[in-house]
Amino acid sequence: MGVVLRLDDPDGAFSAVRFAGDLPLSHEQRSFTRTDGAWVLELEPRDVHRLEYKLEVDHAGGGTEHILDPGTDKRAPGAFGEKSVLELDGYEPPAWLDAEAVPGRYDEAAIRGRGLGANVAVRVWSPADAPPGTPLRLLLANDGPEYDELSRLTQYAGAMIARGDVPPFRVALLQPGDRDNWYSASAAYSRVLDTDILPQLRSAFGVIGAPVGMGASLGALAMLAAQRRFPRLFSGLFLQSGSFFMPRYDRHESGFSRYQRITRFVRDTRRSGAYAIGIPVTITVGKAEENAANNRAMAKALSEQGYEVSLVEVLDMHNYVAWRDAFDPHLTDLLKRAWTR
Repeated sequence: MGVVLRLDDPDGAFSAVRFAGDLPLSHEQRSFTRTDGAWVLELEPRDVHRLEYKLEVDHAGGGTEHILDPGTDKRAPGAFGEKSVLELDGYEPPAWLDAEAVPGRYDEAAIRGRGLGANVAVRVWSPADAPPGTPLRLLLANDGPEYDELSRLTQYAGAMIARGDVPPFRVALLQPGDRDNWYSASAAYSRVLDTDILPQLRSAFGVIGAPVGMGASLGALAMLAAQRRFPRLFSGLFLQSGSFFMPRYDRHESGFSRYQRITRFVRDTRRSGAYAIGIPVTITVGKAEENAANNRAMAKALSEQGYEVSLVEVLDMHNYVAWRDAFDPHLTDLLKRAWTR
């Protein structure tokens, strides 16, 4: 289905306008055409129900900047600021956003990360009627504060508990710290999760069984890396748009400082499952996003190694709202599988 974007420019303030988003478009395909005092672009987005974007404008007097689209008041939050949003026919936000949720409470902790040279800040959300020391199931989230702010993770948790779909549980929101280093298949970060963070959470709060780990992008990669090094660490994994870089698909990422470490880990993981423990794993990825191919390949490899893999391709891209929209039913189902084994 085609859509038309329009930027009024009666005074000729701009010399060029381009679409700036994650769709795989050529320069020509993303360039607006000037007509009748405005800039117009016809798009035919495939495999998406919503788009987050900005407009890249060249000023007639020189200089380029990215602006929000004044033609819509729909906005999406993001780690790098707001973007404009285009919602296509068929898109519906999740019902749990407006559903009843159990009240919750936050507790703060700073856990020494031996080998990281830093503490790992942790914010723990609990149902309000469960004080520290009350053993509960645990969901452990990389990029936790961002997940909570931008994807409303703890509101989801409260809504699912209120609905009775899952038992009461806590959410440990892990602050990323040195994200590019910690989350890029770092053996040190994997060890800290196993030997520092989880034991202290068990001591301070009480944890039933093994937690479920979750993360998005590099955060998903880091959770998988931890499970491969410490196979009994998690009872399940919820991995969203994982940065499972492979040279075949991701040479454009080769300038990233930890690219080689990531590709080595991904290669080794796909090649051998000799020490794998096949826990439930759900992988979600945007059908049209650039990580789709490497996520499909990783899902196939893990499935062949005995993991209980569900691959979900959503009609969105690489962003926190897309990840939020996949929580229910997919994270809900994963928690049920992991916590009823």
